[in-house]
This record gives sequence, C-alpha cells and structure tokens, in this order.
Amino acid sequence: MKKTMMIFNPQSGKQNLEKRLPEILNILRSNGYDIQVSSTSYVGEATVFARQACVENYDMIIIIGGDGTFNECVNGLMEFSKRPLIGYIPAGTCCDIGMTLGLTKNPNKALRNILVNRPVDMDVVKANDRYFCYVSGNGAFVDISYVTDSRLKKKIGYLAYLVKGLEELFTIPNMKIKAVHDQGEINGRFSLILVINSKRVAGVNLIYKPTLDDGMVDVVMYRSLIPLNWLLYFISFLLPFWSSPLIVRFQTSTLRVVSNTRSRWNLDGECGGLGNQNFQVCKQAIQIIVPPKIKKKYFRNQEETHD
Repeated sequence: MKKTMMIFNPQSGKQNLEKRLPEILNILRSNGYDIQVSSTSYVGEATVFARQACVENYDMIIIIGGDGTFNECVNGLMEFSKRPLIGYIPAGTCCDIGMTLGLTKNPNKALRNILVNRPVDMDVVKANDRYFCYVSGNGAFVDISYVTDSRLKKKIGYLAYLVKGLEELFTIPNMKIKAVHDQGEINGRFSLILVINSKRVAGVNLIYKPTLDDGMVDVVMYRSLIPLNWLLYFISFLLPFWSSPLIVRFQTSTLRVVSNTRSRWNLDGECGGLGNQNFQVCKQAIQIIVPPKIKKKYFRNQEETHD
C-alpha cells in the first residue's frame, strides 16, 4: 500500500470536483493507495498539510486544486530534504501548471496519469523566502489573479481575468529596474517583468520550448512604452513569441531584481512579497508524475532512476 495524503481544495475553480471525490477515492484505494483526505478551509492550509506529509513520511501527496493550492503544497514540501512524490488533479480557474504538465481539467485523465505514468524531477524557484513553480511577476497585470472577484471567477471562469485585464490596460506602471543575472546586468524602465519556469502564463503560451529540469528560468521583461504600453501588450497577446527590442528575454539560474517601487510580486498566481527580489533555481527539487509526451518535451535532463 502506498501511504498517500490527498490535499483537496473544495473552493478551487467552479467547485465541480467535490461530487466526484468518492469515485476518485474508490479508484485509488482499489489500486493500492492508502489515502488520508485533507480538505483545506483557509488560505495556507495546504502548506500545513504538505508539511505534515513530510513529517509523517507519506510516500505521496495528491493535490486537487488550482495553481495556488499547488504552490502552497510545494512551499510546505520545500521545507524538508525528503519530499513525497506528487500527483496532481487540476481543478482551478486557469491551471497553468496543470496545462504545462499535460494535465487537463478532466479528472479521469489526470487520475489515469497518476495510476499509469512515471515521475520526473522538476525545478522549483526560490524567491526571497518563498518558492514558486511556474511564474513570478511584478508590474502590469500581475495582481489580476488574486484581485479578480471570486464570485465572477466561479461564474465565467477564465473570462473573469480577461475582464479585469481590460480594466488595467490603461494604468500600466513605469518602473525603474535593475536585473542582475548570470551573464550580466540590465537597467532601464520596464512595465512588467516575468520569471518563468513554464510554457504558459495566465493562459497564454509565452515560452516556445521551455525546459523544466535544467536549473534555469526564462526571464521576460517588457520595456515601458508610454503612452503606447497598451499596444505592446495587445501585440504580445496576439503574438506571444514576438521578437522585439521592446521585450528583453534571457535565461539564468540566479536573478536579483532591484526596483524603485514597492509593488507587490505575484508567485504562481498568488500574492507575493514586496519590493526587491532574489531568485535562485532549485534544480530538480520535486518529483511529479507527468505523461510520457510531456517528459520527452519539457524534461530533457532526467536520469532513469524512478521506480
């Protein structure tokens, strides 16, 4: 029997999975999983449960929730050197992490992935004293995921983010930023900086061929283009891989960002710290089960050591 903790956020997305939970549990238990269900009731409780899974030597955690729930779990796991294997059933509004990992919101397919596929080692990024898995951002639009009305998200899903984005299109910030990375330093006026370990951000494919196990992140910085910032973002939304002098792109394993503002950072879609940030990639820090095609596509530095 595989000792497993299921960390379930009943408030994620449109809350459609709670009715399916007994069926999911029956399938897992019939396949040899000894499961304890831990349902979250407040922000941050998934971190508490993930810590408990480490302390009590669980073999595996299965996360049912959105990007924020996944992030909370990883922050709990990263406090320990020995971490349980992760299985993931996406259930949030946007689910960028799940989509990047080839896990749709179809619970049957996500459950089958857990039962039949093998784990990979995935990078995690430390930002000051917290961790994230797929993106950290500062500047334009980064607050959308956590200031958008939760009732609207439950009613219209991803469209709620687009509505909020249109509201913020003409209030884009103008930040003076210094970014110190592995190869040098960048200085200038920027409206947005993204530190990415993913293909998707906010439902948009931003990185053409990401590698999620190489100890590096992709950094994308949008120069300030007053008063035409809105046009730059409109073009970028339509052509996400657009090459332009107005968009700085590079890879690095470490990054220090110094800004003249005390604006808030976004970490995996949740509210993060204020002001300056130090980033360090923790190479292949967690184990997560993914489909074979995703392993081949995004995890190109794996050793065949997993059972």
